Amino acid sequence: MARRTTSSSTGTSPSPRNRTPQPLPRRRRTFGDFVKALGAFVALLVLLVGVPGALAVSVGWPLPHGAPQMEWLQREISVSTFINVLTVIVWFAWAQFTACVLVEVKAALSGVGMPNRVPGAGASQLLARQLVAALLLVSAAAASFTPGLSQLGQSLEGNQHGSVAAAQQTPGLFGQQQEQAASHAAAAVAEQAADAADAAAHADGAGATEHGDTKYYRIQPPEGRHHDSLWEVAQRHLGDGRRYKEIYQLNKDRTQPDGSKLSEASLIRPGWILEMPGDAHGGELVEMPDATPEVSQQVQQQIHDYAKTGDQQRGGSANRQNEQGDRDTAHIHVPQQRPAGEHAAGGEERREPAPAEAAQASQGSEDSGFTFGLPEALVGAPLLAAGLLGALGRRRRQALWQSALGAVGGRRGMEPPVPTGSAADAQDALLVGADPEGVRLLDLSLRGLATALAAESRPLPTVYAAWLGGNGDLHLQLAQPAGKPPTPWQLGQDQTFWMLARADAERYEEVDTAAPYPGLVSLGTMDDSRLLLNLEAVPGIVSLSGSAADRAGVFASVAAELATNGWSDRMTITLVGFGEDLTPLAPNRLRHLDDVEALVETMEAETRQRRGALGAAGHDSVLTGRTGPAQHTRWAPHLVLLATEPSAEDAVTLAELAADAGRLGIGYLVGTESGDLPGAAWEMEITSEGKLLAPLLGLELDAQLLPVAQQRAVVELFVEADPERDPDGPTTTPPFLVDISEQGRPAVYARLVGSYEIIGLETPDGERSPLLHEALALLLLHREGVHPRVLSAALWPRGVTDDVRDALVERLRDWLGADPDGTARLGTDEAGRLTLAKTVVSDLDVLRSLYHEATQGKGVNSRVVRGRLLTDALVLVRGPLLADRPQGRYGWLTHEIIDAQLPLLVADIGLALSAFHLEKDRAEKAIEALNASMNSAPRDERLWNELLRATHATGDTDRLKGLAADLVTRSGARGLPPRTEALLDELLPAWRTDGAAVG
Repeated sequence: MARRTTSSSTGTSPSPRNRTPQPLPRRRRTFGDFVKALGAFVALLVLLVGVPGALAVSVGWPLPHGAPQMEWLQREISVSTFINVLTVIVWFAWAQFTACVLVEVKAALSGVGMPNRVPGAGASQLLARQLVAALLLVSAAAASFTPGLSQLGQSLEGNQHGSVAAAQQTPGLFGQQQEQAASHAAAAVAEQAADAADAAAHADGAGATEHGDTKYYRIQPPEGRHHDSLWEVAQRHLGDGRRYKEIYQLNKDRTQPDGSKLSEASLIRPGWILEMPGDAHGGELVEMPDATPEVSQQVQQQIHDYAKTGDQQRGGSANRQNEQGDRDTAHIHVPQQRPAGEHAAGGEERREPAPAEAAQASQGSEDSGFTFGLPEALVGAPLLAAGLLGALGRRRRQALWQSALGAVGGRRGMEPPVPTGSAADAQDALLVGADPEGVRLLDLSLRGLATALAAESRPLPTVYAAWLGGNGDLHLQLAQPAGKPPTPWQLGQDQTFWMLARADAERYEEVDTAAPYPGLVSLGTMDDSRLLLNLEAVPGIVSLSGSAADRAGVFASVAAELATNGWSDRMTITLVGFGEDLTPLAPNRLRHLDDVEALVETMEAETRQRRGALGAAGHDSVLTGRTGPAQHTRWAPHLVLLATEPSAEDAVTLAELAADAGRLGIGYLVGTESGDLPGAAWEMEITSEGKLLAPLLGLELDAQLLPVAQQRAVVELFVEADPERDPDGPTTTPPFLVDISEQGRPAVYARLVGSYEIIGLETPDGERSPLLHEALALLLLHREGVHPRVLSAALWPRGVTDDVRDALVERLRDWLGADPDGTARLGTDEAGRLTLAKTVVSDLDVLRSLYHEATQGKGVNSRVVRGRLLTDALVLVRGPLLADRPQGRYGWLTHEIIDAQLPLLVADIGLALSAFHLEKDRAEKAIEALNASMNSAPRDERLWNELLRATHATGDTDRLKGLAADLVTRSGARGLPPRTEALLDELLPAWRTDGAAVG
């Protein structure tokens, strides 16, 4: 990805700051200045002279003329007594104000630092300072008053903290007035600023030309607010948050007082010193620490030492752009990666760390002869692709079983529709990009962590983000330090990173625990690492700004991954303003609401319910609940994706609901046009170039998107797989029919059902033989064709270069040879997909063709032909698919549904052959056929029910009772399926009593 540039918001590179004070434009005194000065003089005259004069004339001496006596306490309080008490208070206030004026005048005339603080003065000293400043604004003493005016508008209390180099702004009623007075005063004496700066040069011999107008800012503690960030400092003191890069460039390689260094993505820490550009402004800045007595000697020395490191860095290491310093935890940033180890060759020439890097490949490779491509948005999203592919496989299997169980003779042997056009490209992209092993390891790692913490009676830490490194390591970024992680987890680069190496994750086993962090969702990549943000843990709303079209790609990607990911259990995803057509991806997870009003009503009710549930369970947050006894019945996350910008009133309501959402397991991602959304804890922006920016979080990602075209294609795959979509049902015709006559003998015959054997070809020599066999099996299972990138992704899940893939294709073509007419048995169709000739056949092709011919071809009108074809088909079944495949290979079969198709096909054949024999009362032959089918489909309820009927047809009651008892035992605690129970009630009414007696 393109790294951040160092240019400012204006598009120019920040030049080194000027170390020579520049003459500032002179400001002519206006008539208003004289009016203000006159007003201040009159006010001072009234307060200093008029008040005591009025008291003396109107009241006189307010105190008693004699010594106090006890009887005074028993006298009634008269009006004169009350007036005398008030007079004494006014005299004390006048004395305090007079002292403040004297202190301020002395400080102004001396020109040394800030004036001393008068005890208890507060607002009185502020008023005195403003009046004195206004009076001296047009006087000759203004030049000597410059050091005092430079601190105008700052809090008196701030002066008491010696460790803070910059005084805080004055809170309260007079803050705004004081700030205005300070700006006027500073402008009036601008022409003398350079001379004052020269006079305040530090005493170690470095002149004004050394530091000039350089300013420093010392980071303050986060009292009642979020931690400071470079963006916020730039916003306050440079007027544009985007100029944070200039501050970064001035400070990036310099050692802070605590020994750490600033990195571009890190949160700046209290006590750090930042050198600022010369045009920085604001009362929190320190220009001349030596001339500010309120800055402690320790801090002054720190600033001087820090300035020296800056000079050295500019002279000696200006080219070190990527040095990583210590990082703060409140930012989301890339963790430090371990050096990636070399991948084992395993008989392959070369490997690259794919699937994520597959997104970097071009859409076509003219050198390899292929001028077509795939949707790169899906290819470059390995976790999203794996989730979609897994969900699509489950949908297709569900459709198969629904079809099989719906009607015994209706849609048996159904084949899922073969996608075409954009849907086919989308499916290929999913096959290329998917990283199911990465999803599996992520799920095992997170659940294993939860189990280990529960065993130690420790709560789950709050996780803001997870990073998947290019080497497969998993880094969890915690909201705050949580101690030492359980083995095999390790501490990362600091106390807020927990790291698990891929090798350790591979040793995890399945555990029965709730998913601890189901709200993790991929946002994009940064420096070869993939970021998963935990939407559930964000303390408030996450806002996403940008154009509506760009935001739509992010929202669709987030929704699709949350709906189909493999590291979550139950969850609810509410979509508002988009995504109604996405619900086919996961109808049980996705919910669409029409408008924000419905969302607010829903979330108000759910927020109340969750708060009550947490309180009743005695849990602080959903994280503690997930590791407790109720982990499987409660605390499922609810993630709200609102694509349209809410109104101001609705935004405030959502912000109030989201304030406590982090501990309730509710997350909000809200779109906005302006980027200014009330209550937004984290703000992100998607650009037209596909960059996801979050300056306050230190993120600049290559965003993970699901554009509209790919979104529609993916949804089409799911809709096509729905058996209820077409009332007539899907087609039962196999995708490839074989000539089963004697004249149709193939040139190459591969046995896949059972052990893998190839007839008609010589076994390749060398280590490439397993790879060629696997490639041929993939092509045989996809007679419609295989995209070259799908082939390479299947054979080399961790990636491979195009030249290695193309070399394998050529070897495969040479191995398969050509037909007698010279046509190569491995060809390429118009879409560029690799296809096999009809002379290359597998036993699975023959099995499908025999069953189709028996039930829909010649066997329909000929009972003899039907029986022979069904018997020949059942003989071909020698075991499960590719029974002896080597461990570690054929991982692509997890994407296929052939493991569901083959048992159903075998069961269909057994059922048809059983019906064929029962027509002639050959019950034993029917039982034999059914038992043969059960070797490949032992869980098919239809086979067991037909076996009960065939056994009943024998008339052997004891045999039927034994079979019923066997079925009851096999069903275990789940019990028999309802259809089987009903059948037993019909065939063996006493089966329940007999079963109980046997038990």
